[in-house]
Amino acid sequence: MSDPIRFYYRGEVHEVNDAAPTRTILQHLREDLHCTGTKEGCGEGDCGACTVVVGSIENGQLELKTVNSCIQFLPTLDGKALFTVEDLQQPNGMLHPVQQALVECHGSQCGFCTPGFAMSLWGMYLKHDGKAPTRAQIDDALSGNLCRCTGYRPIIDAAQRMTELPRVDFDGDALAGQLRGLQRDAGFDYAGAGKRFHAPRTLDELVRLRADYPHALLLAGSTDVGLWVTKQMRELDDIIYLGQVEELKRIAERDGMIEIGAGATLNDAYAAVCRHYPDELSELWQRFASLPIRNAGTLGGNVANGSPIGDSMPWLIALDSQVVLRGPDGERVLALEDFYLGYQQKDLRPGEFVQAVRVPLPYAGLRLRTYKLSKRFDQDISAVCAAFAITLEAGRITRARIAFGGMAATPKRAAAAEAMLAGRAWTEDVLAEAMAALERDYAPLTDMRASSAYRMQAARNLLRRFWLETRPADPLPREAVNAFALGGNV
Repeated sequence: MSDPIRFYYRGEVHEVNDAAPTRTILQHLREDLHCTGTKEGCGEGDCGACTVVVGSIENGQLELKTVNSCIQFLPTLDGKALFTVEDLQQPNGMLHPVQQALVECHGSQCGFCTPGFAMSLWGMYLKHDGKAPTRAQIDDALSGNLCRCTGYRPIIDAAQRMTELPRVDFDGDALAGQLRGLQRDAGFDYAGAGKRFHAPRTLDELVRLRADYPHALLLAGSTDVGLWVTKQMRELDDIIYLGQVEELKRIAERDGMIEIGAGATLNDAYAAVCRHYPDELSELWQRFASLPIRNAGTLGGNVANGSPIGDSMPWLIALDSQVVLRGPDGERVLALEDFYLGYQQKDLRPGEFVQAVRVPLPYAGLRLRTYKLSKRFDQDISAVCAAFAITLEAGRITRARIAFGGMAATPKRAAAAEAMLAGRAWTEDVLAEAMAALERDYAPLTDMRASSAYRMQAARNLLRRFWLETRPADPLPREAVNAFALGGNV
């Protein structure tokens, strides 16, 4: 027997019984429900035309987040609420302040991207509860939406204008009550189109399902797997969804480490880490994909994916982070750098999965910096992502760890450059030797994002920038070496 997918939609509980587990929310909206306000653009979570807001109960509280409906699978909505642009119109027929502000500020031209912008603005409207957002907060909220007609100035004007209009309240308590009534006591098991979708609620149940279905795909935020279906047209096997396992969402501090469950979203994970490393990681947090992607994707998924251009791994490796694996024989802990054996190859035993990531807390003498080079500030894949961590005592380097993404088949440490630094004074002469040693550490490829020569030169120059910011004598302040002025909170 299969449970139906149940979620709150347009004022009532909506049930789905016969959809394929890989049918996207966007496909269901447009093709099954003929609710075409939500648009299909890129089909890969980049343009934001498909943006919707999803409500869920997290740690007993209601959370409302913007996500890309084009890459989210329909069964992941079970027990949640779905809001689309059609929900914004008021019962009396009046426009919502978000919509009215877009009209008044001429924030729409062709109109194709407008529903996605409206939903991103509505998500921000709810989050700030009537308070005017800062420009930095507006930019971050709109980081996942692309406009090619009007341009961003009138849309940003609308974001500022919407809180000046008469307030429209949202009854979060009523919605939370509806969603609590939809929560299941046991795991969710759904079947459609000859495939199964399993959503366990506990770690023990996940371990059992992993053993029972060894070929099933583990699904977290769907920000990568979704593209396998929408772009590569792949037929997926049975799916085990991690999004209902509460233990995987926990974030805790113990024994000098921040332990981040593999199911914690990127936004929650980076928020926890940036409380301890605000200057070192906040910009990378803001530049990691877009807000809707960070709302859905997970740090554990980023680590388990093992992409050589993943932005989290360089700084995690530079900090000597650990990965906690879970399988039939219990937990196993590895240094994260030892987890990657080769391109798309990980040290995973049969039945194992990533349970958590452990990040060391700051300690005396630590100097950490992260840098991302890409063609756009927002929502772009890195050409080079660098992380440098040294321990300084009286001007001498007692420990050095350097890691790069985009320079090798896996996120990789720069062993030769580290050897040039360890135990030596942090001087420009020593810097020059370490910069030269990078050629022994990496032989980067040329691709559409950057040439091999560019990547090598950029890696050297980023190491020099790190020295300029951390040299014992006259270190340069952040504003002297950063072209982007950051304000507010991401």
